[in-house]
Amino acid sequence: MSGRADSDIPLKTRGEPAEAPQDADADEETSAAGTAGVDGPGEDAETVEDEDTEEGDAEADEREARRARWAAVCTGAVLALAGLAAALLRLTGSAPLLVPAAYACGAGGCALAAVLGSRGRTRRALWLLVAGLMVMALGDQFD
Repeated sequence: MSGRADSDIPLKTRGEPAEAPQDADADEETSAAGTAGVDGPGEDAETVEDEDTEEGDAEADEREARRARWAAVCTGAVLALAGLAAALLRLTGSAPLLVPAAYACGAGGCALAAVLGSRGRTRRALWLLVAGLMVMALGDQFD
């Protein structure tokens, strides 16, 4: 790979450095106080700040992933139970056999989506939930 990294701000967009105080006494006080014990804008200060933000980002990503897994598991379980209940209700009624079979297949797809969601495959779980609901809706059309 060639070229320069775009991580640095171009010179044209950088702000002008702050002007030094006009008062000569203020200059002497500033230089007399020095910078002992204060981190300057060196690499050490940037490294500590970058590590803190990276840890915060990692924790936020972890929380977001955990929330997505729980959402997939809970949604899949609820839809699977609803599909099984609908299949049992339609099986006891006078509906054709295709209707409860469609509900049962859709519920099985939603249950599989719950399993995939618990393992972190949340995108696949989402699409499987959509497919399971479509199968259930299709089975309802035959009633």
